[in-house]
Amino acid sequence: MLRPDRLWPALIAGALAVVAGGCGKGAERVQRGAGTTAPEYVVRDSAQVRRQVQYQDQLALAGRDLQAGNLESAEKRARAALKIDGSAPDAWGLLAGVADRRGQVAQSGELFRKAADMAPERGDVLNNYGAWLCQHGRPAESLAWLDRAIAAPGYATPEVAQANAGSCALDAGQSVRAERDLRAALVRMPANPVALEAMAQLSLQRGQYLEARAFAERRLSAAPATRSVLQLASQIEARLGDQAAADRYLQRIGKEFPQDAGS
Repeated sequence: MLRPDRLWPALIAGALAVVAGGCGKGAERVQRGAGTTAPEYVVRDSAQVRRQVQYQDQLALAGRDLQAGNLESAEKRARAALKIDGSAPDAWGLLAGVADRRGQVAQSGELFRKAADMAPERGDVLNNYGAWLCQHGRPAESLAWLDRAIAAPGYATPEVAQANAGSCALDAGQSVRAERDLRAALVRMPANPVALEAMAQLSLQRGQYLEARAFAERRLSAAPATRSVLQLASQIEARLGDQAAADRYLQRIGKEFPQDAGS
């Protein structure tokens, strides 16, 4: 199953992408001076542009607060953004992320779905809801949303949704689809950590232990270790008969994740 923290990079990146788009439209050009001298022009933002800039600022701050774990501030900023523009899906998505971090599962699901319904052709927003469904035990249902994300026009990183689809298909017991989507994602993004970890899990399930080891090692090189991937790597090494290597991964769990090393 997708780890909960895998939703946040996509969620925050979506919010910041809106900010990166900038605001150049809607400016007014005001003439100063008259007569025989050359007129002086001053560019002045319209009220609409100023509101959009304010919205983007609040959205960016909310995303950074969520990333840092400052949930109260993230919620405050997201709600401030909504007061400026309640029809934009990104602030709703950030509120959903705050609720999910707080363990408010039903509320977060409703908010992610609201954002997806508001942006039916935004691949990143559809991916977020699909990932949320998978994380909360509904992997088969998630695939329809992730397929929509992959096919969304203008989605810059469909491999993100495709990696999620492969991982969720594996959770749903659809191993053939899982391999198809995971390998397709890795063609576009060879260091995708979600796809690499899921391929390691799939290879382990199939008894392809050397291939599973290779995928696990690639995953550990691609992104910071998580408890789940260290546990998976330990299981793979145990199946290969290298108990010393398996124990080293377990020791890393104890050192790097002491809060849940015994779970």
